Amino acid sequence: MLKTENSHISLLALCIILSSFCCTQARHHSHKSPQPGKQNNHNATSYFDVRIFGGIGDGITDDTEAFKMAWDTACQSESAVNVIHVPSGFSFIVQSTIFTGPCRGRLVVKVDGTIMPPDGPESWPGNITRRQWLVFYRINPMSLEGGGLIDGRGEKWWDLPCKPHKGPQGTTLPGRCDSPVAIRFFMSSNLTVKGVRIQNSPQFHFRFDGCTNVHVESIHITSPALSPNTDGIHIENTKDVRIYNSVISNGDDCVSIGTGCYDVDIKNISCGPGHGISIGSLGKRNTRACVRNIKVRESVIKESDNGVRIKTWQGGSGSVFKVSFSNIEMESVKNPIIIDQFYCVTQDCTNKSSAVFVSDIVYTNIKGSYDVRSPPMRFACSDSVPCTHLALSDIELHPAQRDAVLDPFCWNAYGDLQTPTIPPVTCLRDRLPRSFLHNDLDRC
Repeated sequence: MLKTENSHISLLALCIILSSFCCTQARHHSHKSPQPGKQNNHNATSYFDVRIFGGIGDGITDDTEAFKMAWDTACQSESAVNVIHVPSGFSFIVQSTIFTGPCRGRLVVKVDGTIMPPDGPESWPGNITRRQWLVFYRINPMSLEGGGLIDGRGEKWWDLPCKPHKGPQGTTLPGRCDSPVAIRFFMSSNLTVKGVRIQNSPQFHFRFDGCTNVHVESIHITSPALSPNTDGIHIENTKDVRIYNSVISNGDDCVSIGTGCYDVDIKNISCGPGHGISIGSLGKRNTRACVRNIKVRESVIKESDNGVRIKTWQGGSGSVFKVSFSNIEMESVKNPIIIDQFYCVTQDCTNKSSAVFVSDIVYTNIKGSYDVRSPPMRFACSDSVPCTHLALSDIELHPAQRDAVLDPFCWNAYGDLQTPTIPPVTCLRDRLPRSFLHNDLDRC
């Protein structure tokens, strides 16, 4: 056998000339990470470092094209798993981009470095949408993971004159107001987001639209308490969702659940400061909304405007059905337990003859302290469509200021206490109105 240098390059060069046996030996001696774009067998894993496609990572240069090329190459690879690697020690600038599938194998985006968008509205290219930053469209399956950072650089977006926190008493000023969602998954399935850190999104940090089988695990989301509309995770028209073991501190809902969401399990979340964990808002502009089978459990909500909340607009239709909130600790929360069927942030807040039907809501083992600016429990249900089958057990909420106690509030709410509560709830009605005795939830 010929003597050659024991190197990957020399062996591959000989393969071009010699037999297939030599090619096999070259692959044996080569590095574990395949060369970018190289086609592999269907059981292999291929690696695609964005620097090989021209990424600089100096925090100044636009690296968008490098990320696009890495994605396109990985997407077309025949390997079973294709890893797009964002290496540590580098900061990459990426403009608003849609990463499109379907792809041939499983895609893994491994973020060990930092990814950032252009810095604020003035740096955003005029011909690119301001509604979203990084979008993953029609992908199945995909993982977003790693120990790096996704930095939305949202401060200049929050300071736009149109944002409600800029004017006196929440008023706004005219002007362009679109702000991008940081990470959006659209019409995709079998998604995993694990271990990543994301901060300071201009708007929502994560958004899942029209997705199936979503698993979010051990992520860390942070933005200032006064950053507007910076929901941590928003899901809409999405089913089979698991959100576990994560920390979310932001300026809006830690998790918000929109219409069309089914079979959602939220567990072991540290939420706050923020606006709590919310279902809604639903039924805006007389729309139909359907949400079913939601669990929120074993979580902590602290220093938040709300705890666990269901919010709907007057005039909507549909239903919120079979929701449970259990084993939740509240720390100085303004509204620990709230159903608000009069939710409104516009000028037209008049009462309507229809509403989203809210039924079979269970609250179990919710304990802690509440901010005395609001009642610890508030069930404000529609005049025309009452809330039904509310069940409370092991509720113990104490005022953060011990000398002030507020009674729970109920309006057109029907349910029962399975155990005594602190403070006592005496305002729930125990007999359903005749028109709702046989309601079969065919609204959805």
